[in-house]
Amino acid sequence: MKKQLLALSAAAVLLAPQMAGAEGFAINEWSAEGVAMGGARMFAEDDAANVAYNPASITKVKGEAFKQSAVYISPHGKYDLFDDKGSNFESGKNVVHAAWVPGGYYVKQLNDKEWFGIGAYTRFGMISEFERTSTAATNAFFSKLVGVSVTPTYARKFDDKWSAAVGADINYVGLDLEKNLDLGLVNPVLNGLKGPTHLEGESYALGWNAAVNYTFDEKNEMGIVYRSKITHSMEADFNAYGALNTKTGAYGEVTLPDSWSIGYNHKFDDRTRVELNGTWTGWSSYDALNIYFDKPIAGIIPASLNAKNWSDGWRYAIGVEHKLSEKYSVMAGFAYDESSIPYDGGDFIVPTGNRRTYSIGAQYHDDDQTLALTLGWMDIGSLSFGGHQTDGYSSAHTYDNYAKIFGISYQRNF
Repeated sequence: MKKQLLALSAAAVLLAPQMAGAEGFAINEWSAEGVAMGGARMFAEDDAANVAYNPASITKVKGEAFKQSAVYISPHGKYDLFDDKGSNFESGKNVVHAAWVPGGYYVKQLNDKEWFGIGAYTRFGMISEFERTSTAATNAFFSKLVGVSVTPTYARKFDDKWSAAVGADINYVGLDLEKNLDLGLVNPVLNGLKGPTHLEGESYALGWNAAVNYTFDEKNEMGIVYRSKITHSMEADFNAYGALNTKTGAYGEVTLPDSWSIGYNHKFDDRTRVELNGTWTGWSSYDALNIYFDKPIAGIIPASLNAKNWSDGWRYAIGVEHKLSEKYSVMAGFAYDESSIPYDGGDFIVPTGNRRTYSIGAQYHDDDQTLALTLGWMDIGSLSFGGHQTDGYSSAHTYDNYAKIFGISYQRNF
């Protein structure tokens, strides 16, 4: 039964539309408790979602546990477009529908020293959508990256102070991009060669992760988690409609960046603890989004070459957990994400800037089960970026970007 539940969790993650919940297109919304503590949840007691937040902490799970989580994200935002003279000639908003981000986790204690865990959750994903008739659509009117990580993990507790874990990341990526291409923007001679285009592809690749925890004393603990780069070589289908009239195969690479997370946990007493967390992500690996066509578009364009040159960035978080009683706890958190997107590397695929997330949550727990609920507010921030050769604007500015968040998690202990 537990295997069937985990397979169902993996399928749910794979099929659900995603919304970026951290800088770039990273996702941190892996459980309701994790959202409630701003993502600073590397040292939770008896929590199967430690598979995602800190694999070395699955040694804190007693016996056997299965957990299912779902986080609801509702994004909003506006934009202005400017011509080469700096005049604002169009304003609009995103038309993204809210989405659920699910995750499933299973952990089993094998003996006093060894644990096995597996998770199915989203580390990377995003979705953005704008009016198809807008000028913004010459850059992108629909963009979706759906990712799922299945992470079998082995953890070992060496003594009262040290524990470590290593695991694989069986990673799936599905990419779906749509835009209005107008070749008249490249060369007036080509005026009239325009129409909507659609690129769709998917890929599987393998990565890995490792983690280590060190307990200083009964009140203080520290942990480090590393997650590897994952490079997807993707075969895709490309269709251009209208006067462009092209149907062909396409090829490109998508590199999901590596990351380091370092966390510190302090227990004030048996009821209250605080976590501090910093995550560095190597977004500089996202240097370009290049797509090569088997057959040139309209017999003219052999490839779509877009330099990105993102910068490496940090995410900082703090989370507090307080036990009201033996069965009830409350949580609160704050997270800040640095923007990694340069002016010349921005687009309407990921049109977001610095992010601040505020969250609260509550949990019920007994010997057999745990139920948690959370509410969050994400101030996504504004972003200015330049237009590209085939865009119908010189520059763009997004603003009033925010997302409402609701999460629920349920864990069953066996």
